[in-house]
Parts: sequence; C-alpha cells; structure tokens
Amino acid sequence: MALTDIKIKRTTPKTKDFWLTDEKGLRLLIKKNGAKYWRLKYRFGGKQKTLAIGVYPETSLKMARDARAEARQQLKEGIDPSQAKKEKMYSMIMNDTNTFSKIALDWWKHEKVTWTEDHANRLLHRLEKNAFKYLDNKPMDKILTRDILIVIKNIEKRGALDIAGRVLQDIRRVFTYAVRRDLLKFNPALDLTGVVKLKKRQHQPSMQNEELGRFMSELEQYGNRGYLLTQYALQLLIYTFTRSGEIRGATWDEFDFKKSIWKIPAERMKMGTEHLVPLSKQALSVLVKVQEISGIEKLLFPMKNDRNRPLSDNTMRCAMRRMGYDGETEGKSKATPHGFRANASSILNEQGYNPDAIERQLSHMERNSVRAAYIHHARYMEERTKMMQWWADYLDKKKSEFIHS
Repeated sequence: MALTDIKIKRTTPKTKDFWLTDEKGLRLLIKKNGAKYWRLKYRFGGKQKTLAIGVYPETSLKMARDARAEARQQLKEGIDPSQAKKEKMYSMIMNDTNTFSKIALDWWKHEKVTWTEDHANRLLHRLEKNAFKYLDNKPMDKILTRDILIVIKNIEKRGALDIAGRVLQDIRRVFTYAVRRDLLKFNPALDLTGVVKLKKRQHQPSMQNEELGRFMSELEQYGNRGYLLTQYALQLLIYTFTRSGEIRGATWDEFDFKKSIWKIPAERMKMGTEHLVPLSKQALSVLVKVQEISGIEKLLFPMKNDRNRPLSDNTMRCAMRRMGYDGETEGKSKATPHGFRANASSILNEQGYNPDAIERQLSHMERNSVRAAYIHHARYMEERTKMMQWWADYLDKKKSEFIHS
C-alpha cells in the first residue's frame, strides 16, 4: 500500500530501526531516534543498490516520488542513479569551491614555507593582479588552454613580457598541484610553453672554467667564517648544477639515498615538471654533513632564526661576493650561483657528453615538446648518472690541482 503524509506523520519510532514501504522501491527508514530517511532500492548491472534521496520532512513524500521517477528514467537510459548523483555533487563542489583563486591559494599556502617571505608575497600579488579575476569566471575543470592564453596575451599587451612568463609559470604550477590532488585530469597550461614573447636576457655572470678549482678550495674554508649550511648549499648546488631555488627549497623527503636520486617535484620546478638528479658520491657526502645540522628539520637549508623558512634568495649570492667573486677583486670574475650551470654545460659539452642528456640534466624543456618532457623526465638516466659522477670528480680534481699548484 502506498504511503500518505498522514501515515508518515503518525508513525512513531520504536526500539529498533524499521521501514515504511511506498511503491516501486521507494522506502522510508524510521530510525529509533525519530529521524526519517528516504531510500530507493533498485538494480543496476545485476547488483542490488540503494539511492539516498533525502530526509523527511525536508524532502516531502511528493519530492521523494519525483526523485524516484527521475531515477527510474535514468535506469531506462542505462545510467546508474547513485553514480549520477555523485557526479552532480562533484560538479556542484567544483563550481562552488574549486575556482582558480581558491586552488591557487591552497597551493601557495602549501609551498610558501619553501620560499622567502618577499618571494611568496610577490608571487601572490602577481597572481591576484593578473590571473584571479580573469580565470575565476569558470570552475577549474572548465578552464581551457585558450582561457589561459588570453590572460597571458593581455599581459603581453602591456609590454610586461617578464611578468607574462612568470604568470604562465605560476598558473602551470597551480594546475599541476590540482592534477596531483586528483581535482583535475589534465593541466591545460602544459601546451602553452613557448607562447610568451621573449626579450633579450642578460645571462647570469659565471666565472671562468679555469677558476673552478680555486673556488672549490676557497669554499671549503667559507664555513669557518660564515654560516656552515651556506657552504654546504653552495657545494651541493655546484655538484648538481641545479637552480638555487631548487636547492634552497629542498626537503629531506625528496632524497632517496639508497638509489642516490634527488627527485624534485613538479611544483618546485621552473617548467612545472618533475626533475631527477642523480647524486654523485661527493653530493651524497655533502648531504650526510647537512643531515648532522638539519636532519630533524623538513628543509635541508633552513634559516638560522626560522627553521620553517629556507635560506633567503640572496644568501648564496652574498657568500660568493664575500669570497671576492664580485667583479671588483683582481684575478676573480664576477659570478653568481646560477652561473655554475653555464660552467657545467660548457665543460660537459667539451667532453663529448650527449647534448640531449646535458640539456635534460639542466632541466631545459624542449619548447615544442613539453608533454613529452613531462613523460620522459627519466630519459638518458644511465648516461646522466655517469655524467654527474664525472662532473663531481672533475671538480675535485681541479680543487686538488689548485691546492698543490
């Protein structure tokens, strides 16, 4: 017999839960605490299933029957009503909460412990000014590559080419963060590498290759008059020829000592793709020394006064200036931490190593093949491993030659 509103209202709870049955699988569960829940029994794919419809009286008898009719129509069309409900709820969540700005703020809060305060504030301001209001008119899963391209081209129209490139990089990293947390299936910003107009850039100053031995020797003494972790940070930077930001933000969970691999996650990389760094014996030796100082911390190279923040952007640069690599000291070139990448590239190419392996180790992405680079981040690993050990041995040899000269 079909249910009526009067019968439902007059039904009182019992010592155990029980059911009131309507028609065509619709039932009302009466809980012993008096709560009443609508449920629909149905079969899909040969299995008995239950659809939760609502709570009485918020969901009336008529509303429950309307939901039953909708579910039965879905079944006729080969749709599982429970799955359809989950997808609808997911879509509502995406529309309501997963805007670009909210996901970007979540990513920013997650990553800012690895940045200086100034860098974190600049990055957030850059996104707020250039991306939030333009990309928030759609939920994250509805933002297309062309939507991001419009944002970048608008910045270019202002002549702010540097800002355009940085904003694109920021947007790419936000989407990578969303993909890794299963909020999205694909990063729509990956296809935009190379679209930003380039202006002529001044390369970061690097010392002459012949100066490396002297620098490595002098660096070993720097810890006696400076912050010891700064010495180790510079040594690890040179042995791995990574970017200074990748060194400063490094966390212990990125290192696999058994496999001698440093796996830098995509969200910390300039190009937004995961990067593998084979660790030479010398690099591992430096890491052991670092562990004695910061092994219980999250960061390898935290600041002295705030263990949750990394060394500042200028720490290693200032250390090199104090060592005389400021362009004003006789017999020494002007050099920056970033310049060691140029030293490594030129020397390794001179030694006949595969240029593609060198470029891969420098984490330079092919402008026309970012997706391939994303997939093949481990290409040339055997050659890269041998190359990184040769590079570390070369540096030690040059240091020894300088000491004994």
